[in-house]
Amino acid sequence: MAKDKRELIEVRCPCCEATLQIDAQLKAVISHQERKRPAPIEDMAEAVEKLKGEEARRGEAFQKSFEQHKSHQQVLERKFDELLRQAKESPDDAPPPKRPFDFD
Repeated sequence: MAKDKRELIEVRCPCCEATLQIDAQLKAVISHQERKRPAPIEDMAEAVEKLKGEEARRGEAFQKSFEQHKSHQQVLERKFDELLRQAKESPDDAPPPKRPFDFD
């Protein structure tokens, strides 16, 4: 055993959230502690209620997505019509920019 007291660096693993103690001079992991896991669900009725709430949340998210998808075509048509109207009202006198293959 060495008489000098080496300082350990404490690092938290981003993947498993374990705490590692590393000796910088030896470049080695001296010890590690796993993350404390939460206790499993004790009450089965509470777990069932939680799952029912998640089911309702998923259903609401699906309905919202479905409504957006139904109106998406109308939104695109409206945007196109508005941009077309703006282009007709203020046509540019400048020619369009040259494309890379126009320089040949």
